[in-house]
Amino acid sequence: MLKTLSLAPIGVVHSCYKEKFGIPRQPGLAPASTGAIRLLPPYNLPDAVRGLEGNTHIWIQFVFHQCLRDEWKPTVRPPRLGGNERLGVFATRATFRPNPLGLSVVRLEGIACTGKEVLIHISGLDLVEGTPVLDIKPYIPYVDKVDDARSAFAPDAPVSHPVFWTPEGKAALNAYEQQHGAIESLIEQVLQQDPRPAYRHGKTDGKTYGIRLMQADVRFQIREGDKGVLTVWVVNVAF
Repeated sequence: MLKTLSLAPIGVVHSCYKEKFGIPRQPGLAPASTGAIRLLPPYNLPDAVRGLEGNTHIWIQFVFHQCLRDEWKPTVRPPRLGGNERLGVFATRATFRPNPLGLSVVRLEGIACTGKEVLIHISGLDLVEGTPVLDIKPYIPYVDKVDDARSAFAPDAPVSHPVFWTPEGKAALNAYEQQHGAIESLIEQVLQQDPRPAYRHGKTDGKTYGIRLMQADVRFQIREGDKGVLTVWVVNVAF
């Protein structure tokens, strides 16, 4: 039995998410998110992706390169449980793992082969800029989709919060989009998830937070709306 295993990245992710804070905790929660996998030598060959374009979705196996630790713990605090309850690391999708490996299914938007460069364009991702990719496989619905699957600690989709724009935030958005292109849907889909730390969920704190999306520095606040419903307000989009 192998005691150690050495793996080399076959590609690297170029993502609309420029930093870890703000990334949805699962793929598919922000369909407007976009990125590309750039294959590295010697894997940057058109033949290596021949036939991949016939799939709508692909699996990506990757490394949590911003969450590397020398030691691991048998239990973790999943954000989905508010960070207040511990579960076994293998019962969660926590980023801090004995082997820092992740697995995401994303939509395949297209493949571009130019000279020695092979770019696999994707959307609905949850990967930060620079993520090392270990493998790519096609998503095959008849075997990958499990109709009777369930999850005890995350049986339903996370709560989605309404997103509003201050007049200043909307004006800044319009200025950004005139220069860099559409970003409104991405901002709203990301902020609907409330990207703050789990222990702050369900409450207001009067703070202004910032996330980096594409070329934008997005500033937002969590406020209390009608009947105590938490709402997200975009106050600025700087670039």
